[in-house]
Amino acid sequence: MKSLRRIKRWKLPRLQVADAWDQYPNYRLLWASNFCAHGAMWLQLLTVGWLVQDMTGGSGSNSLHVVTVGGLSVLPVLLVGPWGGVLGDRVDRRKLVMGTYVLMGIGAALFSALVFLDIAVLWHAYIYVLYQGSLTWVSFNIRMALIANTVTTEYIPNAFATVVITVPGTRLVMPFFGGLLIAHFGFTSNFIIETVLYAIALVAMIPMKTNFGNTVTPHTEGSVLKSAWQDIYEGFQYMWRDERMIFTLILLTLIPNVIIHPVLFILPVFTSEVLGMGADVGGYLLAATGLGGVIGALVLASLGFGFKKGPLCLFSVLTASALVMAFAYSQWLVVAIIVIGVFSFSQTVFRTVSGALIQLLTPDHLRGRITSLHSSVNGYVVASGILLGYLATIVDVKLAIFTIGGIGVFCLVCLSIMSPSLRKLS
Repeated sequence: MKSLRRIKRWKLPRLQVADAWDQYPNYRLLWASNFCAHGAMWLQLLTVGWLVQDMTGGSGSNSLHVVTVGGLSVLPVLLVGPWGGVLGDRVDRRKLVMGTYVLMGIGAALFSALVFLDIAVLWHAYIYVLYQGSLTWVSFNIRMALIANTVTTEYIPNAFATVVITVPGTRLVMPFFGGLLIAHFGFTSNFIIETVLYAIALVAMIPMKTNFGNTVTPHTEGSVLKSAWQDIYEGFQYMWRDERMIFTLILLTLIPNVIIHPVLFILPVFTSEVLGMGADVGGYLLAATGLGGVIGALVLASLGFGFKKGPLCLFSVLTASALVMAFAYSQWLVVAIIVIGVFSFSQTVFRTVSGALIQLLTPDHLRGRITSLHSSVNGYVVASGILLGYLATIVDVKLAIFTIGGIGVFCLVCLSIMSPSLRKLS
């Protein structure tokens, strides 16, 4: 009887996934805009990768070309990301994001015309991903900073986790249908859809208001003359002197976002050479990473953040790295889908927890810069991507993928030993 009463008193934790969504209409508009923008990004990654695979299919260096074009989409974060963060701390962030949407929509429309007219060549694809990538990373960083401008402080972790759902959520939907569209209608349709998605993202931002920060005030003479370099240095100084944990989390970010992330770039080659299948199955694999990521973000958004965040960050990175090693030799489609899905789950858990921590630890007047510096490390994925492509060319794609997973495990062990404060972070 006593045990029965105890069971009745015990309750499941209240699910919190829609708390920020319910409370803040402007946040809902930001979420919708993020969904469309991320959908366009994943559709582009899938389509350009298979387009380059198609262009270089008879070449012995096709692995290197496919991975390089994927990496080039991230390279601009090193070049323009920090400057975009400085701009985002000086001007209206909402208007800045809207401007990037206009330019990205124009770029997608022009490239779709080149593909439709059958005059697109390899260097067009390289130029296109560099152009779109430059705008994407300015937009992405400022959209992340805008989260804290549309909700109150106590809702930032939940709002951040719910926005993160849009990244794997669109990676689940867009590649699935994008792969089918490529198989049945070719590449042009996907680039047209990308253009439409940027237009919808722009419309969603028009009525949005930022009620919690980023009020643009006139600069004093000194602040007008202060260089962007000084602004970036101020962000570095804050991380190093005032909040070292942000710097440690950024170092840890290098493992899932740089060292092992290129496994997603080489999926077209893995699908063709290891599984012996085409673009539709490649879309299924990328969609599986979306499903895993959605589940990870939903779990965190629903159950809240009442756990030791440091150990969870470390464990999720270790799991993701080990799963990359397992994925390398997953020669059956079902196994490959499961492994790559759980990999994405672990990767998303880390990104959500570490990203929310960084937003909470950063004051609003530095949020654009710190967010940009955080994401700027993603630009180094070009080097790891080229390394992966080169290894796949001189050995084989399975051993190349296994190697980057092993490097991820090794780096995690070293950082964990060197940063005991991270292991204790609660």
